[in-house]
Amino acid sequence: MKDIIWSKILSVGVDEIDEDHRKLVTVFNILNHAVADGESAEYLAAVLDELIHCTVWHFSHEERLMLKHDYKGIAEHKAEHQDLIKAAKELQQKILHADSAVAEENIVFLEHWLTEHIFTSDMRLGAFLARAI
Repeated sequence: MKDIIWSKILSVGVDEIDEDHRKLVTVFNILNHAVADGESAEYLAAVLDELIHCTVWHFSHEERLMLKHDYKGIAEHKAEHQDLIKAAKELQQKILHADSAVAEENIVFLEHWLTEHIFTSDMRLGAFLARAI
């Protein structure tokens, strides 16, 4: 699995959100390397936990900005955040309780989870915030 490489294509045009996304990409890539290197299940769970915590914080950050600037799509965007966190936590529990390793399909799921949200919902939010800020 290849790393996610930060580039302008991932930029939503709002520096503080882009900084958050860069951090998420970095932690995703750490997880990706840990899987490829065959790290222990405990280490993989810890990195996944970090990714989830960073994502929860980032989502709170976005939601604060949506509230401050009266973003009309907030309900839909927040629901997507909740679904994404739930899916990541379910994957984490599967790994922790089933004693199974993080498989490449899990990494593909997480990569899609991260990039798809940036390319769709966050791009719309970024365009709105770029005008509002």
